[in-house]
Amino acid sequence: MGLVKRIKEEIAVIRERDPAVHSAMEVFLYPGFKVMLHYRVAHRLYLKKHYFLARWISQRGVRKTGIEIHPGAQIGKGFFIDHGNGVIIGETTIIGDNVTLYQGVTLGGTGKEQGKRHPTVGNNVMISAGAKVLGSFTIGDNSKIGAGSVVLEEVPPNSTVVGVPGRVVKRDNHALPQDELDQVNLPDPVKEDLGNLHRANAELTNRMIDLERELKALKKQGQKELREIAAGAGGGP
Repeated sequence: MGLVKRIKEEIAVIRERDPAVHSAMEVFLYPGFKVMLHYRVAHRLYLKKHYFLARWISQRGVRKTGIEIHPGAQIGKGFFIDHGNGVIIGETTIIGDNVTLYQGVTLGGTGKEQGKRHPTVGNNVMISAGAKVLGSFTIGDNSKIGAGSVVLEEVPPNSTVVGVPGRVVKRDNHALPQDELDQVNLPDPVKEDLGNLHRANAELTNRMIDLERELKALKKQGQKELREIAAGAGGGP
């Protein structure tokens, strides 16, 4: 793909996904746009094994934008970084098409692996602010990673992951349109667990109250029967 066509595509992606953009010229000020220009050049140099030049251009991009994309990472079409400060993408990361990342996202390794040590992100994936995805596993197509989540294992397609460590809390059998991939409408597993504990505690409390009533009733019945027995024994020959 030619440079001009690539730039037009990057502009179109940003204008489509960021309602704060009012003109194409504004896109040239966006750190996500700037860093992708650096990345595309650095990646070509990396593939030609010009590793020093690739890293030099990549590091210039980091200094200008606060976003670090290793030139060895593989990134598909329609990639969008919103705000972007603090985003880190490791060397062996593979990113599919139409992926959105927010500020503070890390696609990194665990420090224990060799070779392919960073995540593979499928198509139409959204990774929310501050999320950390660490390791050489796959985030399935059409999935969402909630803000602040720490994901350490495989995520099936069409899933929503939240929490620390991240866990799947929702999975559908249909693809999610890109305009439904937001950071707000996500399940809260901690709230759900607390709600379940509250309901279980209420049920247990009610059961104990019922048992206490039954015991009191049995005690009264027993005392009544004892009095009747005593009265019968006292009235005998």
